[in-house]
Amino acid sequence: MKVTIVSIPVRDQEKALKFYTEKLGFLKKKDKPMGGGNRWLTVVSKEAPDGPEILLEPAPNHFEPSKVYQNALLEAGIPYTQFEVDSVDDEYERLTKLGVEFSVKPSTMGTTKYAVFNDTCGNNIEITEEL
Repeated sequence: MKVTIVSIPVRDQEKALKFYTEKLGFLKKKDKPMGGGNRWLTVVSKEAPDGPEILLEPAPNHFEPSKVYQNALLEAGIPYTQFEVDSVDDEYERLTKLGVEFSVKPSTMGTTKYAVFNDTCGNNIEITEEL
């Protein structure tokens, strides 16, 4: 078994695509119309273009339990997922210059440094670095 796709619920797929590619630096991998204005829209890491894809899933717009769950995590300040980076401090500085809003500035817990930002599409995302 291996991981090939993980989903992140987004409220606006086009806005999410811009954020994940233009701000975070992911690459668009697949973009196929699915009807009803929805798309099978995935992005991948530049560092691993053949690695796992992130599906920018429009579920919160069509499935109320998904929207409730997403809202509850966002309001509680809990990240939906996390991405590993080489340097949290460097990514924090780079993303802040691009206008990304962080709710948690770089912090350390045990052997991990982390920070949390808003992806503008309904999610908190955590970046982490192993120290």
